[in-house]
Amino acid sequence: MATKTTETSTAASTEAVTDKKLTVGNAKVDENEMKHSSLHKFFVDALKDIYYAEDAIITALEKMQEAATTEELKDAFEDHQLQTKKHISRLEKVFKSINEEPERKKCEAIEGIIKEGEEIIKTTKEGSMTRDAALIIAAQKVEHYEIATYGGLAQLAITMGHDKAADLLERTLQEEEETDHNLTDIAETFINFDAEQED
Repeated sequence: MATKTTETSTAASTEAVTDKKLTVGNAKVDENEMKHSSLHKFFVDALKDIYYAEDAIITALEKMQEAATTEELKDAFEDHQLQTKKHISRLEKVFKSINEEPERKKCEAIEGIIKEGEEIIKTTKEGSMTRDAALIIAAQKVEHYEIATYGGLAQLAITMGHDKAADLLERTLQEEEETDHNLTDIAETFINFDAEQED
């Protein structure tokens, strides 16, 4: 009788090892199946996309900081650069948490938004508040792209049961939203009003 119990428990433990299942909501999902699913592939692809974007944003922010007129905006861009470096590090942890290698894939969307920002620098007067007002809008376009991306990725991570990845992505999402609000505050405090007074 004792032998039979041991056999049963051994069989159960073997089954547990070979049949790796994640609990997602009320459903049980096979981890190997998920790795090969279209949704997982899209998720990893989107991570590569934003990983590239964050890198490109650091360079763009350096140019925007140099071009900005007010110290407040220069400081905001500098803070955002430091924060972006943190986001890159956090993304590497996201890749690791789902057993994927961090890899960059060219993000056409961020390239377009950055190009638009560079055009603003070329077409606005140096040392003007109009330039600062325009740079804030350019920076917020970057923020909104990041907010949409991180928000969507965090929800996908939750759906697929990647709890650690979801937590990391949500932390970045909150920081991106805070940066967006800070830029709005800077614009509304005085920059937009002063820009309106310029010829």
